[in-house]
Amino acid sequence: MSQWQPDSWRSKPILQQPTYEDKQQLKQVEETLSSYPPLVFAAETRALRKQLGDVAEGKGFLLQGGDCAESFDEFNAPKIRDTFKVILQMAIVLTYAGRCPVTKVARMAGQYAKPRSGDFETIDGLSLPSYRGDIINSFEFTEAARRPDPQRMIEAYHRGASTLNLLRAFAQGGLADLHEVNRWNMAFVENNPLKERYHDLAKRIEDSLEFMKVMGINSANTLTLHETSLYTSHEALLLNYEQALTRVDTLTGNWYNCSAHMLWIGERTRQLDHAHLEFFRGIHNPIGVKVGPSMQEDELIQLIDALNPDNDAGRLTLITRMGADNIEQHLPKLLRRVKQEGRKVVWSSDPMHGNTFKATSGYKTRDFDAILREIKQFFAAHESEGTHAGGIHLEMTGQHVTECTGGAYKISDDDLAQAYKTQCDPRLNADQVLEMAFLVADHLRSA
Repeated sequence: MSQWQPDSWRSKPILQQPTYEDKQQLKQVEETLSSYPPLVFAAETRALRKQLGDVAEGKGFLLQGGDCAESFDEFNAPKIRDTFKVILQMAIVLTYAGRCPVTKVARMAGQYAKPRSGDFETIDGLSLPSYRGDIINSFEFTEAARRPDPQRMIEAYHRGASTLNLLRAFAQGGLADLHEVNRWNMAFVENNPLKERYHDLAKRIEDSLEFMKVMGINSANTLTLHETSLYTSHEALLLNYEQALTRVDTLTGNWYNCSAHMLWIGERTRQLDHAHLEFFRGIHNPIGVKVGPSMQEDELIQLIDALNPDNDAGRLTLITRMGADNIEQHLPKLLRRVKQEGRKVVWSSDPMHGNTFKATSGYKTRDFDAILREIKQFFAAHESEGTHAGGIHLEMTGQHVTECTGGAYKISDDDLAQAYKTQCDPRLNADQVLEMAFLVADHLRSA
């Protein structure tokens, strides 16, 4: 580790990066970002790492969710609030059902870069650079919009700072009060076509809060009922931006990436000898790695040892993204090997990315039943192997979009056009997210 520096990744092969035409401008932007205050603080990051350590030991659950890719155009307070609210709604259901603490990590305040299948996109015979997220280029299909622009990193920083400021205000200013959150859940239940299925759990939570109130435990005298902790995360894909926000903690002397509390490496950039792994091995944030069906047991152990050589329980989260048709075949052998080797990790399920397909209408979508089926098999695999199903990782929004089919409201292929707003991958909407929470709660309780 003594040989590691924040820029040592630059000597390694790297994938999924834009090609900036003006290298001098890129350097100036990186220097400017390096002079800016950190977006998060090392002490907050250490608190998250401690909580994830409890999750790895089977004493907690990780709820991670948010936008596929945050958009500059949709940057506004109501959207941030609505996603914050739906994360809290999920968390209270999972906490009550699982009888364990739920660590809340949002895909917010930095999820501006996205990997792509190809470097170019072709429409009507015209080929332009692929859209790689608003931190790099613009979604509009024009030559000027698709040209990578380093100045977008500055804009991403300021939008991330504003998002974090609002999230902290929501978390500590009363919006996170458990009584309010459960009232939102009760409203969801009453308006849901399958309300009988969820009413009992929501009512029991309400009764518990009323009982505590009678016993003198209320929001005025118990801080944990009135406010909460919410951490931020994103895929650390654009390493120019991530390096510029990496700082030495004055208390410990360790390096922390201060763009988010938690970062993860995607399925496309987790090569052992490449730049992203080199960068990640030196930062002390809790980190994640996406694990797809192509992952082999030996490769996974090498990856764990490279990123978590001290075998610290809160350091590494393995986010499985197998697909509902693949997980039963591939996940158990990985669980078994990691357990045999005594490696301490958090296992989390991303049931979104392996279940994406193009509908007959032409929209890229995901089916609610397939997402739920992968989650069920995730829990079943852990039960059979004697390991802890530690979390779920969802692409979701608090808005009432129509991007994923199915659910209690039976969104069909024909319904997708009504409110299909994503610039990248389809997200679960507010109602589907809450429905998912109540269904996952059943598995969490039994686990």
